[in-house]
Amino acid sequence: MAKNEQGNELERILVTGSSRGIGRAIALFLGQRSATEVVVHCVNKVAEAEACCEEIRNSGGQASCLQFDVSNREQAAEVLTADIASNGAYYGVVLNAGITDDAIFPAMSGVAWDKVIATNLGGFYNVLSPLIMPMIRRRKPGRIVTISSASGEMGNPGQANYSAAKAGIIGASKALALELASRKITVNCVTPGFIETEMTADLPMEQLLQGVPLGRAGSAEEVASLVNYLMSADSAYITRQVIAVNGGLY
Repeated sequence: MAKNEQGNELERILVTGSSRGIGRAIALFLGQRSATEVVVHCVNKVAEAEACCEEIRNSGGQASCLQFDVSNREQAAEVLTADIASNGAYYGVVLNAGITDDAIFPAMSGVAWDKVIATNLGGFYNVLSPLIMPMIRRRKPGRIVTISSASGEMGNPGQANYSAAKAGIIGASKALALELASRKITVNCVTPGFIETEMTADLPMEQLLQGVPLGRAGSAEEVASLVNYLMSADSAYITRQVIAVNGGLY
C-alpha cells in the first residue's frame, strides 16, 4: 500500500477512463494537489495511462495503473476485487469512462445503442458494485463523483444512446447518494458542456458555442478543479447534487 513520508497509508482514488481527456486532467489534478494515491484506469491505452502515472510521480504524487473494460462486469469485478485485496479499499471514485457512437435515431444500430449504454451506464454498476461495501467497511468518509454530460440533462440530436446513458447516470447518482449518506459517503454528479478534448475535436464548435453565454469551450482542467473540490474534505456537506461546467449552456 502506498504511504506518505510519515509512513501513513494514503487515501486512494480511482479515476476511470483517465488515460486521456477529462479523465486524465482529473487524475493529474488530484495527483498533484491531494495527499492521495491516484489509480489511473484504462481499457487499452496502457502507454498513455502509464505516462499519466509518471507525470503524477514526477510532481511528487503517488499513482498506479489498472486495466479493465468497464462494460465487462466479470472483468471489472475480478480486477477491482484483487486490487482491493492487495491495496485496500478506496476513499474515492471518479466515474469518468465513456464512449460515443453517434447517429440520428432512425439510423442508429442496435450495436451502437448497446455498447454506449453498456460502457457509460453499465460501467456505473460494474465499477461501483465491487467497491461500495469495502468503502462502507472503512467506516470513514468517502467520495464518489460521476461524470455525466449536458447531453444527459438536455438531450442532444444524434446522441439518443449517449443522452440516455448520461441521464441514467444522473438518476443513479441521486439514488446512490441517498443510500450512502448515513455512511458519510457523498455522491455528486458533474455535467460538462463543450470541453476541449479529443472527443469534441470534430464538432462544429463555432456553431455550438452560439448557445454558450461565456462564448468559449471549457478546458478539462476546469472540470478537474471542480472534481478535486468534490473529492476534498471541504465538500463534506455536498451530496446528491448535479453541477454543470458548461459556460451557461442553454
